[in-house]
Amino acid sequence: MSTGISANLFNSTFMDMHDPSKAPAQEPGAQNLNDAPAAAADAATAPQAPSADTPDATPELEVEAIMAEGELEEEAAEREPETPESLLAAVKALLEKDAADISNDEIRRLRQRFSMLHKSVVTDEAAEADAPQIREIPCAAEFDETIEQLRTKKAAFIAELEATRAANLDRKNTIINEILALADDTDNVNRTFARYRELQDEFNAVGEVDPTEETSVWKRFQDAREKYSDNLKINKELRDYDFKKNLEEKEALLADARALAADEDIISAYRRLQDLHNKWRQIGPVAKELRDEIWNNFREASAEVNKRYQAFFEARKAREAENEAAKTALCERAEAIDLTTLKSFAAWDEATKAIKEIQEEWRKLGFASKKMNRQLFARFRAACDAFFAAKAAYFRNTREELNNNLARKQALTEEAESLQQSEDWRKTTDRLVAMQQEWKTIGAIPKKYSDDLWKRFTAACDLFFDRKKKAGSGTRQTEAANLRAKREIVGQLSALTAEGVEKDKAIAELRTLQERWKEIGHVPFREKDKLYEAYRSAVDAVRDHFAIAESRARRERFQASVAKLEGDGDKLFREREKLVRALESRRNDLRTYENNLGFLSAKSKSGDSLLHDLERRIERLKADIAELQDKIALIDAKA
Repeated sequence: MSTGISANLFNSTFMDMHDPSKAPAQEPGAQNLNDAPAAAADAATAPQAPSADTPDATPELEVEAIMAEGELEEEAAEREPETPESLLAAVKALLEKDAADISNDEIRRLRQRFSMLHKSVVTDEAAEADAPQIREIPCAAEFDETIEQLRTKKAAFIAELEATRAANLDRKNTIINEILALADDTDNVNRTFARYRELQDEFNAVGEVDPTEETSVWKRFQDAREKYSDNLKINKELRDYDFKKNLEEKEALLADARALAADEDIISAYRRLQDLHNKWRQIGPVAKELRDEIWNNFREASAEVNKRYQAFFEARKAREAENEAAKTALCERAEAIDLTTLKSFAAWDEATKAIKEIQEEWRKLGFASKKMNRQLFARFRAACDAFFAAKAAYFRNTREELNNNLARKQALTEEAESLQQSEDWRKTTDRLVAMQQEWKTIGAIPKKYSDDLWKRFTAACDLFFDRKKKAGSGTRQTEAANLRAKREIVGQLSALTAEGVEKDKAIAELRTLQERWKEIGHVPFREKDKLYEAYRSAVDAVRDHFAIAESRARRERFQASVAKLEGDGDKLFREREKLVRALESRRNDLRTYENNLGFLSAKSKSGDSLLHDLERRIERLKADIAELQDKIALIDAKA
């Protein structure tokens, strides 16, 4: 319901409602006899109702329409979410009503709500299911046809109502003219009084007229009655009885009006006040000396109700302003979600949670003003629809990726379950660890499979590692014995470089110790790397030691050979060329190994072993190059 009702509207409505000049006529049986002075005073003191041309004048029908519209919107907030079918059923139900009960505003609201649903709709549920359905509403044609029938029916009713009101106006004017004619015939009071009473009853029995004519026609009717009462000299007792009866009825209405001021339901009180004013108008005049007092009291009692009624709508207007600001803020929050940054399912889930929280806050808010409420709802719905449409598109486009990820995780789960009973502890451990790392690199999968697969995968891994832990508790002593044995081998390797150890014997012992090292099993994990480094250092030391001794022996033999060739320049030249070619080959090999060494950065045991092997080969190549350069220098010295 719109609360944009100005103070002028309330003032206009108040004056219309309280103006005694609007009373149609007194009921049958009332006797307005010789009360001209009182009637004249009543007419003089009554507030003048605004005319139809007055901008601030608001017919009672408009106030009722505003109230009815508000009630419909309040009821709409408690209904289940609307569907095209439910709106079609509502329109058909409205068509079954009496034309007088059909509101043009209600027809318009139903048409607007249906138009909103006629667009392509992406619901929250459709977005969650990854399959939005964009569809046209099949009952749109039937809905439009029913709306047209409603409008035709309402238009026919209004045309008929206007014709009836025009006929009623003519009839009332005729009655007024006849009363005026009776008022002028003062000589036939005994004969015309009965007809006067009949004319009053006929006037009250005539239906309503056009609202713009109601005040003026009632005023003329009241003037005619007062003229008849004041001009005719009839029995004073009969007139006093009529005044007394009218006073009692008006005092009863006054008491009812005062009681309405305490009614908590201000809307109901306001409507009942309208009924009291209608009844007041139908009651004839009272004694002249009481007319102003009784009317002023009734007007003051009415003013209390109207003040509360106006305060109610002003408070409602303030609430609607607050709701408008809050709804505008929610629209801005929904529109501020940057859809271009949502690149993962987790991000979409987080954004979906945020948009649903905004929707929940929206549901808790009341109505804004009538105009802004529709605009804000359309804006908010557009933002939500855009979000869920984008989400559905994202889910649809990534479905293939989800299925691929699902297949990979299913394969890992099945492999983990096949390995959970394995007793090849080392190999299976390495494989399961690698599988766990691979699992982390795989993206999201459909939510309905995610939890189940993860539980199966982790359960298989946990079962294997629990079994390994139990089995490993009995191997600690064996690993400790292996550690002592390997330390002894390292010590024996170190002894091979001592003075006096022959080369052939040392090389044979080296090979034997290497074979024994390979045969010995695992050592404690925390000692493994340190022990292996000591072993490699000892082996390298033995190899380096005897390689140096061999180099010295080869140089001595080469010197002896060069000495035999001294004086033969050709043989010395050929020997030198052979050494140069060998030197160039060693240098090429050295460059290749040094280049390969730059690409290695492995930290595992196998990676370290390859690294050490390359380094040893490089050192040997450098030693060979130095030896070849030394031999070339010896030949050059003899040339």
